[in-house]
Amino acid sequence: MRGAMVVASALGSALLYALAAVAQQRAARDEPMEHSLRLRLLFNLLHRPLWLAGLVCDIGAFLLQFYALDHGALVLVQPLLVSGLLFALPLGALVSHERMRRADWMGAGLVVLGLSVFLVVAQPDRGSADASSKVWLMLVVSILAVVSLFIFLAQHTSGSRRSGFLAAAAGTLYGLTAALTKACGNLFDQGLEHLFTSWKPYALAAGGISGTVIDQSAYQSGPLNWSLPILTVTDPVVSIAIGAFVFGEGINVSGVAPIIEAIALIVMTVGVFQLSSSPLVARARHDGAAEDRN
Repeated sequence: MRGAMVVASALGSALLYALAAVAQQRAARDEPMEHSLRLRLLFNLLHRPLWLAGLVCDIGAFLLQFYALDHGALVLVQPLLVSGLLFALPLGALVSHERMRRADWMGAGLVVLGLSVFLVVAQPDRGSADASSKVWLMLVVSILAVVSLFIFLAQHTSGSRRSGFLAAAAGTLYGLTAALTKACGNLFDQGLEHLFTSWKPYALAAGGISGTVIDQSAYQSGPLNWSLPILTVTDPVVSIAIGAFVFGEGINVSGVAPIIEAIALIVMTVGVFQLSSSPLVARARHDGAAEDRN
């Protein structure tokens, strides 16, 4: 029963994150490029009702994700958030009054197939809910180093490449915030005193705000078919690595299981890129931008 609730919460979180992306993309792409990677970007977006509606969806999505991570494994929950792209398809169809193409169905099928096979073969368990201070230090330093590298590369390029590097930075950082969310859930179960006397909720807040600035900047910088798939894939891949190596969430590595898991993730990634190039997904985020400017 608990497992079903974890899956349902993760899928509900994916739906709300998809709705948030629809609203926030429309608002963010109208902001001046000079506000990219600056808190000024968020301050300006806070005055846009459409972006605030997306923020409400984000909060709801985070609460569901918080529950799912508190009761389930990173290796299970974070890959399920990829299904947000599947929700973007009917949203795009609704906005554009068009039907899904054969390629859209194929991309959706690849995502579902790859995700399902990975989870069935990997058979992740919950592992531990926290790690030692030394492990956390190594993890945070490593993640921040990778994020800094991606931002550095983004600052020295433009257009699609800049968008892709920023999306990779945001996805990597979101992998860390997912781990912090899981740890904060464990502290919350022990009581509010344990939660608020720890550094983790404050690091989570800082990481969440920073990740939002970076991903909104990625939306500004180039085509969605660069930023969206990279962000969508990087987050669960980083989360899977953290879950396996930091929280000890067991993944089946016997026999040919690792090969099947790798192939499944590749299939899922191909499906993500195919869905991200769909006109329906693009319109779900881009249609109405002209209306917002009028």
